[in-house]
Amino acid sequence: MNQAKEMAKIAYEALNDKKGEDIKIIDIAEISVMADYFLIANGNSDSQVRALVDNVEEEMHKAGYSVKQREGYGSGSWVLMDFGDIIVHIFDKENRLFYDLERIWRDGKLVDVESL
Repeated sequence: MNQAKEMAKIAYEALNDKKGEDIKIIDIAEISVMADYFLIANGNSDSQVRALVDNVEEEMHKAGYSVKQREGYGSGSWVLMDFGDIIVHIFDKENRLFYDLERIWRDGKLVDVESL
């Protein structure tokens, strides 16, 4: 399994463990040099968004991957976590709808976790 796929799977499971909603994995390797995968999820509250972020960071750390950059944690409305090969976006519901990253990155391929 390649590293990006492994990372995406770990991040997905971490989001799923904390009841992240509508988790999407988008393969952007063909259309962007910034990462191979985007993961997008949302929580129902600031505290759930932070719990999702904390769990992703912890599970990735346990697997030997550290976050290179993290933005937005203080606001709890949109947190971006850059792990290099994957970028995780965790929103509250309102901001997820507003920013609609799935539409912006629609040229990417939607991937289901089983195929990782």
